[in-house]
Amino acid sequence: MDLTIFTIVLFPSVSELVNSTDPGLVAYTGGLILACKLLAWGLGGIAFGLMADCIGRAKTMMVTVLIYSVFTGLSGLAQTWWQLLIFQALAGAGIGGEWPAGAALVAETWPERTRQRALVGMQMSFAGGFFLAGILTFFIGPIGWRWVFAAGALPAFMAFPIRWFVPEPTRWTAVRNCGQQPARQGAPDKPVRIFLGIFAPDMRRRTLVGVLTAAAMMIGVWGTSSLLPIWIPQLVGSDQTAALATRATSMCFMLANVGGVLGFLVVMWMNDALGRRWSYFLVIVGCIATGLFAFTQIKTIEALLWFMPLYGFFGIGAASARSQLTFPNYFRPASAQQARVFAGTRAELLRPSDRSPPECSSGCSARYQWQLSSLRRAT
Repeated sequence: MDLTIFTIVLFPSVSELVNSTDPGLVAYTGGLILACKLLAWGLGGIAFGLMADCIGRAKTMMVTVLIYSVFTGLSGLAQTWWQLLIFQALAGAGIGGEWPAGAALVAETWPERTRQRALVGMQMSFAGGFFLAGILTFFIGPIGWRWVFAAGALPAFMAFPIRWFVPEPTRWTAVRNCGQQPARQGAPDKPVRIFLGIFAPDMRRRTLVGVLTAAAMMIGVWGTSSLLPIWIPQLVGSDQTAALATRATSMCFMLANVGGVLGFLVVMWMNDALGRRWSYFLVIVGCIATGLFAFTQIKTIEALLWFMPLYGFFGIGAASARSQLTFPNYFRPASAQQARVFAGTRAELLRPSDRSPPECSSGCSARYQWQLSSLRRAT
């Protein structure tokens, strides 16, 4: 939820802080904020992934939930755009750290037979959080974007129940209690060695594949979705109130995540029936088609509302088909976010601000086509 709150309220928050409603200036400033947030997301994933190896998955989750909740709430107090950038970057570090700890917790708790479905189910919570962010913005957004950020501090109340009721996975505990056993089996026994281990000769190819596939998907997804909140007010019309534009944005993202949930469920079946490689290939084809159609053919807000479930089916839900690399147990948290460090950041920095949102988004959608051509070579 906290990851996507800023995306939904990007236009009202940034336009107020830069004192301008010019779409180009808002897109440029919002892109800088999102770029820093996503960069911090990736770097936080690496740092807290190493922390999860040292102190445990559940403890790390508790710390990261507190971090992103507090700084999301503080974002509502920003008086300048660069203050908002700092708060969102710090929140992004916490969000990025929560993901690898949670992924490792699920991967090490569930049995091998059902682990893939469990991980997709965990990713489905992204759509649920996005939908919840849309509901919050729909009802609270007309009051003011600062109150939406304040509501983003609510997950902080989850931190201590996580500490009390979520045990560490037995696999991590067993490795931890064995002391020097990982070193005898060739596994790194220090956080820095764990991080550098994903670049070792026997792991380098997996890391490279992860970077390539995640970069293409992240550039396409973030490059298009982050421009929707800027494009939607233009579809609504300048003669309408800001509250109406905010609610229209919320409705679009809620409908997209309804389709996203269905996409997650379909991916579970596709992974079993077709394999992850073919699933990913078909998802990329769908992302190309929906992205290009949305930003070249849709001209009214009514048409966009009808189209958003299909857009979310591929761009949010089916995107969970992206390759999940197989790393040894001791590499999992350290490598989980490595492929995303610069991918989302490039999605924001590569967007020219002097073009319209549909033109920029169509360009980002073309990144999916590069993904198709590189998928076979990378894998």
